[in-house]
Amino acid sequence: MPGRTASEGQSPYAVIIACSDSKVIPEAIFSAGIGSLFVIRTAGNTIGPNELGSIEYAVGHLGCPLVVVLGHTHCGAVDAAMHGEAEGHVATIIKEIQSSIKSETDAKRTSIINAEHSASVISENISGVKVVPALYDIETGRVEWLS
Repeated sequence: MPGRTASEGQSPYAVIIACSDSKVIPEAIFSAGIGSLFVIRTAGNTIGPNELGSIEYAVGHLGCPLVVVLGHTHCGAVDAAMHGEAEGHVATIIKEIQSSIKSETDAKRTSIINAEHSASVISENISGVKVVPALYDIETGRVEWLS
């Protein structure tokens, strides 16, 4: 398969916005092979101009009909946003998450709110694609579709 994708190119069926957390592996979660998913990883599934540009490329040039924002349980970025401040460039990520979760204190609920927020940012900025938030449970390996 790697040789074929090199000669024929990629044709992913979905864009996956996944957390940078090394315990979240979209290709394994969705049993996907090389070239099947267009994965964008960012701490806490935050969406900014670079992520939006990457999504636009996947939708416009590769024909991806679906974007999945894959939040997850036990997310360090979401936990940091719930419990305090960060310094340096990490603070930008934490502030973005805090703006979506507000005063929520339930860990699972904050991960859901954060994924839904990122999905709404994508929907507001990119047309012609289905955007679905989801939550991956690290303990069970299950994906809960949120809409």
